[in-house]
Amino acid sequence: MRIDKFLKVSRVIKRRTVANEACDAGRVTINGRPAKASADVKEGDIVEVGFGSGKTRFKVLKVSENVRKEDAGGMYELLGE
Repeated sequence: MRIDKFLKVSRVIKRRTVANEACDAGRVTINGRPAKASADVKEGDIVEVGFGSGKTRFKVLKVSENVRKEDAGGMYELLGE
């Protein structure tokens, strides 16, 4: 699955266009490497997203095309710095 779509489906970022812009600006990394919006993400990957002055790191647990709002949090596990 593309990283921009994963960020939207998992509700880390609300809109896919915003996720796409974050990737283009270099604020998203997969396993320590900058990720373009079209980069593939798979289970076990470590993703880091920069928000303003902070960063969020998480491990991808599940990749699914359609997820209910209540189940979106189960797609990833937050990691401490």
